[in-house]
Amino acid sequence: MTDASPQADKNPVEDLIDLLDLEQIEMNLFRGHSPDVSWQRVFGGQVIGQALVAAYRTVEDRVCHSLHAYFIRPGDPKIPIVYEVDRSRDGKSFTTRRVVAIQHGKQIFNLAASFQVQEEGFEHQAAMPDVPQPEDLPNESELRKAIEDKLPEAIRVHFARPRPIEIRPVNPQDYIDPAPIEPVQHVWFRARKGVGDDIALSQCILAYASDMTLLDTCIRPHGVSWVSGKLQSASLDHAMWFHAPFRTDDWLLYTQDSPSASGARGFNRGSIYTRDGKLVASVAQEGLIRYRGGQKS
Repeated sequence: MTDASPQADKNPVEDLIDLLDLEQIEMNLFRGHSPDVSWQRVFGGQVIGQALVAAYRTVEDRVCHSLHAYFIRPGDPKIPIVYEVDRSRDGKSFTTRRVVAIQHGKQIFNLAASFQVQEEGFEHQAAMPDVPQPEDLPNESELRKAIEDKLPEAIRVHFARPRPIEIRPVNPQDYIDPAPIEPVQHVWFRARKGVGDDIALSQCILAYASDMTLLDTCIRPHGVSWVSGKLQSASLDHAMWFHAPFRTDDWLLYTQDSPSASGARGFNRGSIYTRDGKLVASVAQEGLIRYRGGQKS
């Protein structure tokens, strides 16, 4: 593209959809790319979302109900990621796929996903927490802008870039000087543009967004922040269960807690609700959390 202005005006959600639109290079083999704004490593949510897209490309008339993934090596944002799909099983009600992400000839990530024909059954759910509505909260961009002059240049650029997911935290923690607080957080989020009623694409976008903020939950009691440069953190695994349909451009509440941190790892759980209280997804993740700045409890 010779004229840069149309790209500059492009909605970040369109960029995300492009990011998830993998190139098929052979049967069961797909290629994905990273955005130019990637930081030191590929964002984990990107790999989860792209791997789920690859699995969906080999499935017909069934909807993902769960995925389980491991991050094996940091992703290199400078080169493509190859996704190889193993068609593990096609049953009468359930379909299973295994996806391996490869860079430099090595696995960086693997994912198992299960798909089901849509059917009716028993229903119950946990209630959504009573929290302020998103209109009553500042968005994350405003919170970040308020501190951008206190940040190193590299982080400042990372903070300022356009994002496809709008976030409004209910109980934000100070980025610069975080006081220890309970390992619980509630975050409203939505895609900045709708994608219609495409269940598969909506799930892939939600998988992308589900890796945002979750790992931060387990460091809240310890008064540390990744902005300091003293915290080494990375997602180790990620599991997700889809319970009901949703729209990504409607506000969703991501309620998160961390029941345990030990052995330089933190365990986090999340529940995602529609604005009217419908539980649409559950998430669990363990992450690496190493502090390099002296003694921290």
